[in-house]
Amino acid sequence: MMNPGDAVNKDGGLEERIGEWRNYVRRRQAVHAVDVDELEDHLRSQVEALTKAGLAPDEAFLVAVKRLGDLDAVSREFASEYSGRLWKQLVVAPGSGAAPSTARRDTIAAVGLAIAAAVAFKAPELFGKHLDGPGSDEPFYMRNLSLFVVPFLAGFFAFKRALPQAGWFWLLLPFLAGALIVNLLPFAPEGHTLVLAAIHLPIALWLTVGFAYGGGRWRDHDQRMNFVRFSGEWFIYYVLIALGGGALCAMTAFIFQAIGLNAAPVISRWIVPCGATGAVIIAAWLVEAKQSVIENMAPVLTMIFTPLFTVLLLVFVTTMALTGNAIDVGREVLIGFDLLLVLVLGLLLYAISARDSLAPPGRFDGLQLLLVVCALIVDVMALSAIAARISEFGFSPNKTAALGLNILLLVNLGWSAVLYARFLAKRSPFARLERWQTAYLPAFAVWAWIVVTLFPLIFNYR
Repeated sequence: MMNPGDAVNKDGGLEERIGEWRNYVRRRQAVHAVDVDELEDHLRSQVEALTKAGLAPDEAFLVAVKRLGDLDAVSREFASEYSGRLWKQLVVAPGSGAAPSTARRDTIAAVGLAIAAAVAFKAPELFGKHLDGPGSDEPFYMRNLSLFVVPFLAGFFAFKRALPQAGWFWLLLPFLAGALIVNLLPFAPEGHTLVLAAIHLPIALWLTVGFAYGGGRWRDHDQRMNFVRFSGEWFIYYVLIALGGGALCAMTAFIFQAIGLNAAPVISRWIVPCGATGAVIIAAWLVEAKQSVIENMAPVLTMIFTPLFTVLLLVFVTTMALTGNAIDVGREVLIGFDLLLVLVLGLLLYAISARDSLAPPGRFDGLQLLLVVCALIVDVMALSAIAARISEFGFSPNKTAALGLNILLLVNLGWSAVLYARFLAKRSPFARLERWQTAYLPAFAVWAWIVVTLFPLIFNYR
């Protein structure tokens, strides 16, 4: 490829636009990393030729994107998304955009699979399994909740990405193994290993969804990062749907109560569970359908929550140092601290996914490094408290699960801090931090499967 220091680099704004174009193309599922490099090489060659012909750098970029758009559908999508800018007059061609038949097919598939997930959740009632009321089967639903929903989400992406036949086999295998493990092992009805399996199985299966999301190309760094972006965006949409659903349920109860009818049983037994399960697929479909809109939320959310979480952890660490109070490791405290650290890691991942990897270090990167360092300190304190409890009382399912997760987070955050510091010192590219995070994702899946499969045996199902 051409050296970025050529004529193209004479205008910093121009290089920024090329970076935007590259990031946009990288996020398209049908484009491999090598294809992005080839397209960028072609774009830069066009810009250089047009600049030598006498055009200003901005004008050369616009014309080059138009020419590339005539050859490549992804570039046309890029031009359409940025249609409010100057290149609207040059690039947007009649008839560009997604095929209506494809959009209609995806909509039908998403709605059908959402209904299927709701039916799967209610189907056990035909065999005497009830979630509420006397003799409820909460342990059964606790074990199988993710199996009622996540396979349909994976199926949606496998269908949308046209997963190869061999890929379907590898996709179905984890779901089948998970179903056999949680339903055949003799868990104690209220045992800790049952709760841990119920918590970790969705994590393991969610990363299996990433295999379908990437069309079977899970080893591709860009596809893993795309799945990280999708996961954050899916969470946003699911929360919005949940808020709207809550308002709908409240209004349903209100208007029926006005005519003397109690709608609460219908809401609790049908609307809430069916809506919650179906919304998992609908939220994924919305992320795919409205990707160009939701992607703009990532920088905003990271800009808001990174400073807030940094201040929170700084105040906490300072307070601990001043008071000398140690972390009291109980079950609820373990869960709370692990959730906090996972949220920090999620915020870091989302910030990385929203950042232009070609941009130079900035103040926000320094804030991110401070957040990671604070999380590391909290993690070390939590680990020392867990180790002290284990040495005093021995191993238990909860403490061992927390110990393993905190060690995973310690390795991840520790090396992330090193890579972030090297990037800020301009000794390492930002891409190394991206690749470290995407390469580390399978470690969480492996640990989740260990908790689901081996912990019941190790701790005798208690």
